[in-house]
Amino acid sequence: MSDAELVLRSTRVITPEGTRAATVTVSAGKITAVLPYDAEVPAAARLEDLGDHVLLPGLVDTHVHVNDPGRTEWEGFWTATRAAAAGGITTLIDMPLNSLPPTTTVDHLRIKQDVARDKAHIDVGFWGGALPDNVKDLRPLHDTGVFGFKAFLSPSGVDEFPHLDQDQLAQSLAEIAGFDGLLIVHAEDPHHLAAAPQHGGPRYADFLASRPRDAEDTAIANLIAQARRLNARVHVLHLSSSDALPLIRAARAEGVRITVETCPHYLTLTAEEVPDGASEFKCCPPIREAANQDLLWEALADSTIDCVVTDHSPSTADLKTDDFATAWGGISGLQLSLSAVWTEARRRGHGLEDVVRWMSERTAALVGLDRKGAIEAGRDADFAVLAPDETFTVDPAGLQHRNRVTAYAGKTLYGVVKSTWLRGERIVADGVFTEPKGRLLTRTT
Repeated sequence: MSDAELVLRSTRVITPEGTRAATVTVSAGKITAVLPYDAEVPAAARLEDLGDHVLLPGLVDTHVHVNDPGRTEWEGFWTATRAAAAGGITTLIDMPLNSLPPTTTVDHLRIKQDVARDKAHIDVGFWGGALPDNVKDLRPLHDTGVFGFKAFLSPSGVDEFPHLDQDQLAQSLAEIAGFDGLLIVHAEDPHHLAAAPQHGGPRYADFLASRPRDAEDTAIANLIAQARRLNARVHVLHLSSSDALPLIRAARAEGVRITVETCPHYLTLTAEEVPDGASEFKCCPPIREAANQDLLWEALADSTIDCVVTDHSPSTADLKTDDFATAWGGISGLQLSLSAVWTEARRRGHGLEDVVRWMSERTAALVGLDRKGAIEAGRDADFAVLAPDETFTVDPAGLQHRNRVTAYAGKTLYGVVKSTWLRGERIVADGVFTEPKGRLLTRTT
């Protein structure tokens, strides 16, 4: 401990072994030790006594649409990473769309990295994209350090990122399995979507009927079959249909390498509460009924669902029209995800240790970031300091997102993030930010 530069002390530190009073020492941006609470502090070290506030590992959000470059009026690296930092997130992995160009070649990845480099308040990595015509680009992208590849099995909503049919999925997945990469999948079947009633208009019930559960269930069943055949690693994005859970459990039991995420909006919002015309609640797949939500929570508790990520997918306010058929589908949640999940988790009897497992430990493991996701020696000194029993009411004006449209407006949430730390440096406290200190991450560094 004699070489420690920084010492953080709290009566509640969430470690892999549980929550305990502890002293955490930091040197050169790394955690060097987790010691008893009353450990002596070296004279040369700076002590940050956090009192009873909870010290938890910075969250790792592996599903974020930053949209930069190309659609920076929707979001950008500066605003997205500030919002993330304000919410206790210290690492995000950016999706290959809706930026222009999408991250589907090495050259496109370089463009995005150049844009992000000086704007990132937190650490940022990148997913690649799997398109019908870019199989040749997948291995070069993997070798350059993307964390995996995203594919859609139904239309993505943007023309430059077409979806894969089943033959194209097989071709891309075979290529990715050849170097043991990871394919992450928006799993909705286009045939089931086409067959569903498409009324349009402001009624949420009509929109919900247009994105039926069986579209998810069929797409996931097909994905499981492909993964089984190729012994490939696959990950189901933003699961909303609880009907797919038995398929996933059965696949896991037979050794299929499949992981699953869900999102705060599926866990905290319900179809019954969505007002007609309120397209700030629109996302695809959709927010479903309360009974469905209960089953998602049960699947989190038994680890059928591995992790919780935001699927932060913002747009300009004018694209959020009152017609659910034509409004942009996406929910902005970076700044509020920790508090939203914690609010519902505590109501259902879960602890902060569970939230950390879902939103930090397992997300870091998903993308192989073994230096993130836990408070233990050798990890990056990335922290969030949380007052878990304090509440706040969501005011869109207080959000750091470029477009302050939120489905959480007016909700009272538990859990106030007091400060966020990146590699031992406090990057935001009480709404005051430092200059960007984030680094660009690759799978190989």
